[in-house]
Amino acid sequence: MPIHILTMSCPDRPGIVASIAQGLLDVGANIVDNAQHGDETSGLFCMRTRLDAPVERSADITDALRERADALGATLRVRREDERPTVLLMVSKHDHCLIDLLQRWRAGELPVHVGAVVSNHPDLEPLATAAGVPFEHVPVTKDTKPAAEARLRELVAATGAELVVLARYMQILSDELTRELDGRIINIHHSFLPGFKGARPYHQAWDRGVKLIGATAHFVTGDLDEGPIIEQDVARVHHAVSADEMVVLGKDIERVVLSRAVKAWAEGRVFLVGQRTVVFP
Repeated sequence: MPIHILTMSCPDRPGIVASIAQGLLDVGANIVDNAQHGDETSGLFCMRTRLDAPVERSADITDALRERADALGATLRVRREDERPTVLLMVSKHDHCLIDLLQRWRAGELPVHVGAVVSNHPDLEPLATAAGVPFEHVPVTKDTKPAAEARLRELVAATGAELVVLARYMQILSDELTRELDGRIINIHHSFLPGFKGARPYHQAWDRGVKLIGATAHFVTGDLDEGPIIEQDVARVHHAVSADEMVVLGKDIERVVLSRAVKAWAEGRVFLVGQRTVVFP
């Protein structure tokens, strides 16, 4: 039987799990595993359930649960585990995160479909071409930014992308666009936030004699580098590590943190709860 993944969030109250479990039983489903969390601060309840059922179409399970979900005030989604969501990768000239995501995708380690690679520079087109992914060069200047973002909207619609991944895309998106794609854009930041902003962050860190460097994957909002955090990691350094060596270490961390964040999102393990996230293991 096919495996389906159910994700839902709603105001917390007694009886949520019992109601949904009964609804799943009514369609002959068997719960394989379940993760849930009641967030005291926001009052929201989040749940992710893997289930097998004698039902081919996830939409049929959604329909069967609709009345129960409405009664709970829940946002509910069911999809087949083998149906991979489409993502759009955006990049500038730094290639390390793009290479890592494409390699993991081609190896079957990242459960997504890469719809296209978009860049404000033409430099990395050979990487996309070699991976068999469409490449779109969308130059961005102060005067052309509105047109560039309009083209991005077209590409999101044309590819059916559910997520936009800024894999070291070095342009600031407008507030309007981030609002339109709220909860659908992930960025990788070269710091264990909060940290060093602006140019040459690892050199800034070296100048300050830091002992930990890291990276943060987060949802993009209108507040630069302040969006809800999905994944973070760090590496310890010492006084003998040069700024250039920090750059190399930092790139490694960025690769891993971004891929973890995209994988968690693709597997339905990430829930937005206000300015925070719930990320199930």
